[in-house]
Amino acid sequence: MNLRNYLLIPALGLIAAANATEIGSPSGNIIVTTSEGPGGTILYSVALNGKPVIEDTPLGLVTDFADLSKGMKEVGYEINKIQRNYNQDKIKKSNIEVNAIEAVIQYEGEDGKKLDIEWHVADDGVAYRYNVPKQKGKASMVIKEEKSSFDFPEGTVTFLTSQSDPMIGWKRTKPSYEEYYVVDAPMNQKSQYGHGYTFPALFKTSDGVWVLVTETGVDGYYCGSRLSDYANGRYSIAFPMEGENNGNGSSTPAVAVPGSTPWRVMAIGETLAPIVETTLTWDLVEPKYELAKGKARTGKGTWSWILWQDGSINYDDQVKYIDFAAEMGYDNVLIDNWWNNNIGEEKMIQLINYAKSKGVHITLWYSSSGSWNDIVQGPVNRMDRPIERKKWMKWMHDNGVDAIKVDFFGGDKQETIRLYEDILSDAADYGIDVVFHGCTLPRGWERMYPNFVGAEAVLASENLIFEQSFCDKEALHATLHPYIRNAAAIMEYGGSPLNKRMSRDNKNGNIRRTSDAFELATSVLFQNPVQYFALGPNNLTDAPAVAIDFLKNVPTTWDDTKYIAGYPGKYVVIARRHGDTWYVAGVSNLDKSEKLELDLSMFEKGSKLKMINDDKKGEPVMTDIVVKNPEKVTVTLNPASGFVIMN
Repeated sequence: MNLRNYLLIPALGLIAAANATEIGSPSGNIIVTTSEGPGGTILYSVALNGKPVIEDTPLGLVTDFADLSKGMKEVGYEINKIQRNYNQDKIKKSNIEVNAIEAVIQYEGEDGKKLDIEWHVADDGVAYRYNVPKQKGKASMVIKEEKSSFDFPEGTVTFLTSQSDPMIGWKRTKPSYEEYYVVDAPMNQKSQYGHGYTFPALFKTSDGVWVLVTETGVDGYYCGSRLSDYANGRYSIAFPMEGENNGNGSSTPAVAVPGSTPWRVMAIGETLAPIVETTLTWDLVEPKYELAKGKARTGKGTWSWILWQDGSINYDDQVKYIDFAAEMGYDNVLIDNWWNNNIGEEKMIQLINYAKSKGVHITLWYSSSGSWNDIVQGPVNRMDRPIERKKWMKWMHDNGVDAIKVDFFGGDKQETIRLYEDILSDAADYGIDVVFHGCTLPRGWERMYPNFVGAEAVLASENLIFEQSFCDKEALHATLHPYIRNAAAIMEYGGSPLNKRMSRDNKNGNIRRTSDAFELATSVLFQNPVQYFALGPNNLTDAPAVAIDFLKNVPTTWDDTKYIAGYPGKYVVIARRHGDTWYVAGVSNLDKSEKLELDLSMFEKGSKLKMINDDKKGEPVMTDIVVKNPEKVTVTLNPASGFVIMN
């Protein structure tokens, strides 16, 4: 390297020295250092404002034709400063500015083996992926192992959810990203099943630095990954288990050469703001196709199954829910499993036409089907293979159905990721939007697949029906998702119930422990462009009018998102903007009332706002407030309750 290059490179964020290369973010607050370890291993570390985030940790790949994790030396690099904008109407912001340093560091070893590591270093986090150049005459490879790992400083605490055993749970449908979180746990605490943890994963270092680890850019050319249990001082990338999807498919990905892996992503901040607000999972990917209809349809909906269960999937009950959706001004009604048996295709066409007359769209449920679980709820065997799938896509298109919910996948193998992608691609050809349930975490899919509009991948609202213990823990879960699961991807939770009892008659079943104000707040906190709320026609008369009016008008798409206050598992306050209207929402899992002093600088002094909070009886009430000092707005947050403030 000549002196001229050495002087120019630091201005772009990269400094090369003996056996080490530093890549700085645009402001210089985050520094990534790559270095050569013993035996030609590749190491990296990350620091935020001088505080260690990741300590020297291995990188590299082991393939079927070469070990690209040792015997390697840095031989060159390319670097660019990236500034670009893109628009999205499905995530936490609508206009995103990408400002980062991107570098590709090239490595070579004996026998001509080669590996490039591509880095994206922004002020709110770091991402990297592997690019494998053509070599040794190879045009394909199997990646047996990623050495990718994360060595956090001693004293780091974790907020993680375990990977389940394969082929367990109801109808042997797991894993489906529906396990409980462990909060503020030490790194050496073993996962529940011994298989590590699903993405995303949240960490807090002893210096108070927050790190959200996940991946993005996963498509049919790779598998979905997870974190191993903590071992040898670090977490490592782990591939799917052999037993997932009933043993169908390989647990190791096959990749063309030259080829790339997905991105390993770390959102990083000294506060939780960069975690809640990050767009890194979308900044690193591009749309794979355009929609002939322009864009996916966003909006609100209802679904009978969540309260009325399987018995409601009949023509007459669905008419009631269509009428209810129309009364609420909602766009959608989701008709769940067994519709093909209990309603049938001919009557469904009548129902679709009835919904059209009311200005309501029908979303139809399908099983992912195939040979990987024991699901019998229909329709089955319509989504797993292309010939049958396209037949039913055409049927839906011809009869006016423009959205589907596909359920019960049960694995992250490359073959299963291809099924997700194939469903999305075929659906796009027929003008159909897609929601996934019983599914994996979406990894950049909101941008990659324009007709993708939702994914569960969380212990969601149906568990309020199934278990009283879940109702008892609802406040805990709601104070975790905005920092973890929903920070990395959209989350179709199906929540905000107003029934006091989780049943059709609102008199029996599990008891909801949260206030109505809490449920209204989660409609803002849980972000997904299509929301199916857990409401029933009875709520028009037995729920407070202020709650119904709010849920009639709350948007599901957002132009901006700002973290305000909180701590995972204790409480959360987030502000989201739709057009010119800000919604500030908060919920609590605290044991007692807390008076919060919030910085709501998005409002001007003297602004007149509306606030929904609890009255003395715990019922929601709307009051007027005037902002005296935008940086110190006082709000009382009650246990298992919440609030919403709007301008």
